[in-house]
This record gives sequence, structure tokens and C-alpha cells, in this order.
Amino acid sequence: MENTTVTEGKTTAIISYITWIGTLIAFIMNNDKKNSFASFHIRQMIGLSILSIINSFVISRFAGNYVTGAIAIILFVLWIIGFIGAVQGEEKKIPVLGDMFQDWFKSIG
Repeated sequence: MENTTVTEGKTTAIISYITWIGTLIAFIMNNDKKNSFASFHIRQMIGLSILSIINSFVISRFAGNYVTGAIAIILFVLWIIGFIGAVQGEEKKIPVLGDMFQDWFKSIG
């Protein structure tokens, strides 16, 4: 990836990791320029946000608090990995799910 692409999209990529509101703001910010680095991280965070919502509203209904809490911790660790990648200017995919997020949300960006 070109250094200018990373430099121009880094702020938007970092903003995308600030809750779902940040993801929405980053999506709107990236709508005009279509920076590929920012789009990569927006797709990663959309996937994490959807998983978090599923964990909060679906899994919590059927599984106990321990299972929901364990999944929340795993999602938090994945969020940290993605956030660190954005800060360092790397397209670091989230383990296990990153490729799927890029494929599922490829129309974004």
C-alpha cells in the first residue's frame, strides 16, 4: 500500500474504531475520497460491530452471562488488534474473521 494512501486514510481508519458511531462517521468521511486503507478498517469494524450486537441481543438470550462475557472479551481483543493496526498504518486483518469481513462488506469503499 502506498504511504500517501495510509497517511491520508489513517485518521478515518482510527475514527472507525470509536464505537459504531465512529464507524458511521468514518464511513461518511470516506464516502468522497474512497481511501482504500480507511475502507479496509471500516469493513473490519463493521464486522466487529455486527458481532457485538449479535452477542448483546441474541447470544445473551440463549447463553449465560459467562458465555456472553467471554465472547465480549474476545471481541474486545479483536478490536484492540484492529485498532493497533490502524494506528500503526497497517492493513492488519482481524484473526479468523478478517477475511470474511473484507469479503462480506467489499461493496463498502
